[in-house]
Amino acid sequence: MPSNPSNPQTDELSEVETDLVHVARLALASNSSHAQVTLRRLARRYRDRRPALASDLVMLLRESPLRSSAGRATVMAEPIDTESRLPLVREEEHVVLSVEPVLDTETNASLQQLLREYRMPEPLLEAGIAPTRTALFTGPPGVGKTLAARWLARELGVPLIVLDLSTVISSLLGRTGNNLRKVLDYAKSTKSILLLDELDAIAKKRDDVTDVGELKRLVTVLLQEVDSWPGGSLLLAATNHPELLDPAVWRRFELLVEFPLPEPEKLAAAIQRYLDGNEIGNETLSMLAQLYVGSSFNDVEREVMRARRAAVLDGTSIEQALFQIAQIRIRTLPAAQRGRFVAEIIRSTGMSQRRASEMTGVSRDTIRKYMANQSSSSAKREEIGDAG
Repeated sequence: MPSNPSNPQTDELSEVETDLVHVARLALASNSSHAQVTLRRLARRYRDRRPALASDLVMLLRESPLRSSAGRATVMAEPIDTESRLPLVREEEHVVLSVEPVLDTETNASLQQLLREYRMPEPLLEAGIAPTRTALFTGPPGVGKTLAARWLARELGVPLIVLDLSTVISSLLGRTGNNLRKVLDYAKSTKSILLLDELDAIAKKRDDVTDVGELKRLVTVLLQEVDSWPGGSLLLAATNHPELLDPAVWRRFELLVEFPLPEPEKLAAAIQRYLDGNEIGNETLSMLAQLYVGSSFNDVEREVMRARRAAVLDGTSIEQALFQIAQIRIRTLPAAQRGRFVAEIIRSTGMSQRRASEMTGVSRDTIRKYMANQSSSSAKREEIGDAG
């Protein structure tokens, strides 16, 4: 049976497709964000008409650069300051966590979606959408911003590159700009996550009269880099002082993730993790969680580790050591705050007044007074509500 003659038009289209994929591979090698945007559009355009071509383009996009199969063979040399010869970044090749992050529901949802975008980019790329390129973490010190960045790097199996912007600023601001560009170029050359820590150190409001013109120009350079950050790479930034940031910074980041101070239930979960298998009673755990409301995870970890050391040195239980530290903290509270604290423990846990007194060191007379005041205040609020 004679074979079907080849169709010249089909052969020509096949050659064009092959050439297009080759050009796409060359374009992506430059980490050009414009090339990535164009290729995403082409993949979406040809998804139905030329599925094989669209599939090849999606595969190329998927491999650049966070999932690059080229590994770290073509990575630039680690950036250093030309004068001091010291490294400009801290890099964790293989991230290992001593404790898992404890996150509130909204923060956890944002980070989980980031993971999904980078683990399963194909549906996004086929729809002409890139995974999130840039994210800004905000929140007070010690609430888990850096830990979350390390967790993301571990989960994606890539190194974490950390640039502390408060340390990169030189007295020679021109050198600061060069240092910043070195770090950004280095991060673009490798499959990794870049964390710009202490972002407010340079990305301040450009109307800040205390800053010189060169520092304000650095803000502009940084904003341009964020705008052009290549798809497939993840740029994270963190700040403890979001109110200091230039308003333009907020608009540039594709994802904003707030890390609030932990609520009691998250504090309780964190305390259990910091105990590392040491067990304490539920009443003690509830009391500690209430006592440290308004504190960061770092604050709580420091106190738990202090108790663990004391328990070993004194030959006591970890629970007893925590009691002693807690009672010292309670005694330093203003009298009115002490009473409100114990009343809140009783209200939230159902603990008896006698047990609350034993645990906190607050007298039962004081507890009765604040419980009565709390009941009176609640009754008045109900009356006002009924009258309204």
